[in-house]
Amino acid sequence: MSLPRVVVAAPSSNAGKTSVTTGLVAALTARGLAVSPHKVGPDYIDPGYAGLAAGRPGRNLDPWLVGEERIAPLFLHGARGADVAVVEGVMGLFDGASHPEVEPGFASTAHVARLLRAPVVLVVDASSQARSVAALVHGFATFDPSVRLGGVVLNRVGSDRHEAILREALDAAGVPVLGAVRRLAELGTPSRHLGLVPAAERSAEALATVRRLGEVVAEGIDLDAVLRLARTAPGLAAAPWDPAAEVTPVPGRPRIAVAGGPAFTFGYAENAELLAAAGAEVVTVDPLRDEALPEGTAGLVVGGGFPEVYADQLSANTTLRADIAALTARGGPVAAECAGLLYLARELDGSPMCGVLDVATAMTPRLTLGYRSAVALTDSVLARAGTRVRGHEFHRTHALPAAGPTPAWQWSAGAPEGFVSGSVHASYLHLNWAGSPALAERLVAACAAAVPERASHAHR
Repeated sequence: MSLPRVVVAAPSSNAGKTSVTTGLVAALTARGLAVSPHKVGPDYIDPGYAGLAAGRPGRNLDPWLVGEERIAPLFLHGARGADVAVVEGVMGLFDGASHPEVEPGFASTAHVARLLRAPVVLVVDASSQARSVAALVHGFATFDPSVRLGGVVLNRVGSDRHEAILREALDAAGVPVLGAVRRLAELGTPSRHLGLVPAAERSAEALATVRRLGEVVAEGIDLDAVLRLARTAPGLAAAPWDPAAEVTPVPGRPRIAVAGGPAFTFGYAENAELLAAAGAEVVTVDPLRDEALPEGTAGLVVGGGFPEVYADQLSANTTLRADIAALTARGGPVAAECAGLLYLARELDGSPMCGVLDVATAMTPRLTLGYRSAVALTDSVLARAGTRVRGHEFHRTHALPAAGPTPAWQWSAGAPEGFVSGSVHASYLHLNWAGSPALAERLVAACAAAVPERASHAHR
């Protein structure tokens, strides 16, 4: 199957990949093209901006989380109906997982570009260099012959003269310059303790930023040249990923609520798709606004996000907190990861949370970040004991205690982590269930066997 596509990479982090990718998606969409946005790695936040620009979900492509064999199928699944796909890289082009189970460069942008047989556009931060840019680009173009560097975008260019010097130097490197973007401080996206503020939280401001990025890219980058490069990508010997082929439907069609809204913006689209394929009716609940779980809720999924930013508002929604506690008390399955763990805890930075787990959580100066290989220590609504998974951690909070009497996971290196308590599975481990589809099927089966809430909403 052939789909025009490019991978947007950089020599290092903070070169402007997200801004250029988002602007490129917005500019191509403004031309009337259906653009499929993707992101290498586990990050939830960056693809939110490109997804906003495209009007469709930005999907992650991470060989560590889902396996190399699923990258092309997941890519084609996410890009159904698209005219062109734009894939944002992670870190530097050749920077991958640092884990003893894999070779250096595994899950890097270069790795995914090879799996997708896609040409690479290198975004170079030119703010502090002139002719040296040619040596830098030459090195990236020749370091790995299996990665095809198809063009360069010069970012943060200071002036017409600066741009002319850069272009002249790159003529000798033999890599086409696809465009140049000037230094524009007003286009910076606000950041906080885990990176950029998610697009879903910024609403009108995010839309305005995305629109302006599209205008800047359309002015500074040769979109026709980018499209010509994208069309050089050969066909992929893969079929689109099909969630229905990964799971066996469970009878009963249990209703599973998935937390959303500004406080819970981290999630992989494939997780909800697998729940639906396994027979669930998937609905959304916003813990900041909804005073109760949806009628007939049999189970709950609370993924990642920023509950620490909204702790007071989450705490003030006492009726929903009580509803969630009642769900777990009658055996309703709950799967929570990271932010979900914080929300189910007794308290978060002193603010009362759901109290489902006797755990105190709080912000910490230390960033915990990295890939994890884990094995389930306890049978739960999510996994059988002995189930092996690959996930990642990404948080600046801690839980006391870090694990319950029946922990959720054992890291390949480290202490047991997380909590299995009755029908609750809670952990800091983020998972893309496309890598372990049996998790979705097991959770739906547990929800089908549970007694959903029905007439108890009458008092509201």
